[in-house]
Amino acid sequence: DQLVLYAQPVVRLSDRKVMHHEVLLRIRDDSGAIIEPSSFIEIAETLGSIQEIDLCVVDKVLKHIDRNGLAGKKIRYFVNLSRISISNQDWVDRFMKLLANSQAQPNQLVLEITETAALSEIDVTLKFIRRLKELGCRFALDDFGAGFSSFYYLKQFDVDYLKIDGSFVRNILTDPIDREMVRSINEIGHLTGKKTIAEFAENEEIISMLRGLGLDYAQGYGIATPSPVRTA
Repeated sequence: DQLVLYAQPVVRLSDRKVMHHEVLLRIRDDSGAIIEPSSFIEIAETLGSIQEIDLCVVDKVLKHIDRNGLAGKKIRYFVNLSRISISNQDWVDRFMKLLANSQAQPNQLVLEITETAALSEIDVTLKFIRRLKELGCRFALDDFGAGFSSFYYLKQFDVDYLKIDGSFVRNILTDPIDREMVRSINEIGHLTGKKTIAEFAENEEIISMLRGLGLDYAQGYGIATPSPVRTA
């Protein structure tokens, strides 16, 4: 119960309307202080507890949807999953059971997989995406652009969103190469039928440029900081 959820809005750039939220995990320690995921995710993966953490996050998100009357609403929650979880059949079965016992619609969940995780076991990733898309879940490739081999594989991944790696976005005002990378990823994403989301939209100037480049969505501190999610 010390795992707590925060959410950061994802806005549609055309009108700045909040359309979705990315779910972010924190730990509240015994003193009440909040611990960021950079301090514990790698440890959890090493200890083998990341699968239970992933399921706990999904469970809390679904309870939030149920208890706040959000089932069936036009709002989606992006949930990050580890490579270890999606490659474990027992974990997938438990995930599907949680979803079946919730009033939430499967398409209200957008399952985020990092580009590097997706490419590490392509067959496993494709099988996972196929199975969960049959239920109605949506998918996002996170940190897209960090690996240059990703363009080659992009057509194989039937995902709904591309989240452009923030390392390109944060410098688009001053670095023409990063700006061109964002523009190129956006165009290729649209050509393959995917919506694009820019991470690290840290100020109004960046947000304006992203809108001018034709991106669909953005998130970052220039739009809103993460805030606690009520799950009980």
